[in-house]
Amino acid sequence: MIRLDLHFELDYRIDSPSGDFVFNIQPAQTAAQRVLQEQIVVTPEVPWRSDTLAGSRNRLLRMRAPQGNFHLTYTASVTIDHRIGDPVSIEETPVDELPSECLCYLAPSRYCESDRLVQWADAEFGHLPPGYARAAAIARWVQRHIAYSAFGSTTQTSALDTLTDRVGVCRDQAHVMIALCRALSMPARYVTGTDYGADPTKAPDFHAYVEVYLGRRWYTFDASGTGIPMGFVRIGTGRDAADVPFATLFGQVQAPFAPLVRATACGGSGLQLPVDVGLALSTDGDSAGCHLAPMAA
Repeated sequence: MIRLDLHFELDYRIDSPSGDFVFNIQPAQTAAQRVLQEQIVVTPEVPWRSDTLAGSRNRLLRMRAPQGNFHLTYTASVTIDHRIGDPVSIEETPVDELPSECLCYLAPSRYCESDRLVQWADAEFGHLPPGYARAAAIARWVQRHIAYSAFGSTTQTSALDTLTDRVGVCRDQAHVMIALCRALSMPARYVTGTDYGADPTKAPDFHAYVEVYLGRRWYTFDASGTGIPMGFVRIGTGRDAADVPFATLFGQVQAPFAPLVRATACGGSGLQLPVDVGLALSTDGDSAGCHLAPMAA
């Protein structure tokens, strides 16, 4: 089991009489991931509420703030009990045996045009043996062929755009992997968290990674190859980035600063530090755990 302490700070300027916020920054509570304690502090003090969506387990933090500057600080301690599997023994699940709740993760979505990539994906990866190894091969292909750059895409960039331009950020790399997996009939979903283990010379940030349904369980893949998956904390789960933005803003609201994001691993007392184990990792505590993530507000 590992434990991570989280610290997030978000700043906004509200130019209209009021601004409404829907944040998806609270870690999900699952059978494998537990939030031991958390604290939310907002300035100015305004009422807030946290709603958990039954299907996805996404936790939406909602509030309205008056005109002026607005600051939110979130802290939490989270434990994760990973299931570690042998990649060689993990097979793909035939479509006719998939739980019905998984089928939405086979379909094309706003940023993952899997229906337009079926022939290309089959030509590139169809010859590989079905199973974990094929999903891992797709992740490695994305890491090798899609250069990571903060200036190579926008919030409108889709998987097809990224495949054409061959550049993007973790969000774009995740979209490409998801689209290719779906094109090969592997359910794949988009997950948000933090970039634990990323380049220490750069400021930590929120992160996007991928889960693929294999062997009746969701397994974690980092399509960017920039972090240590064992240190990823699950926050939001959806079909693509449209489902799980970390902040949805209503009104004349500006973000003058980038978010401050910290995820610190804790050792001792039976805890282990996140490492790259080179094996299959899952935080899916329920082997049938397919959950539909509703669209963002």
